[in-house]
Amino acid sequence: MRKPLKNLIGLCFAGISASGCVAVPVNHEGVVTWEPVPAPLVPHVLASQPIPASLPARLYPKNDLARSAGVLTGSVTNMMNGKGRFMLNYQGQTLIGEATRDSAGDAHSGIANAWSPQGTFMSCTYRMNHPRQGSGTCTFSDGAQYDVHLGG
Repeated sequence: MRKPLKNLIGLCFAGISASGCVAVPVNHEGVVTWEPVPAPLVPHVLASQPIPASLPARLYPKNDLARSAGVLTGSVTNMMNGKGRFMLNYQGQTLIGEATRDSAGDAHSGIANAWSPQGTFMSCTYRMNHPRQGSGTCTFSDGAQYDVHLGG
């Protein structure tokens, strides 16, 4: 009979040790004292950094030279800091450039310039009535003139 009692005690000990006991810290009064676990570090997006906005640009012909090329489309990225980047196609050439708001006068007005590796260039003046909407005029190096609309 001794052997079955020894086996029973051994089985109980094995069951208790496999039950997944957890040690919980308590103070001298028996109150559980948990330490808060620090939150993981998560990168924050600063709300003060403006998010650039990509705007469509549509150029409508103003003279006969521009009418031969028709309506042009492109895109402008307003960096929300007084600067922008734009790109458009004109007669098979990709023009890439930048825009800058006028810091001396009207903060809503500015100039823009673009150039293609083939040598075509354009100059524009514009006025933003909203960070996502504006209008202006553009003149190309071949004399074509356009009215430009930015945004939706």
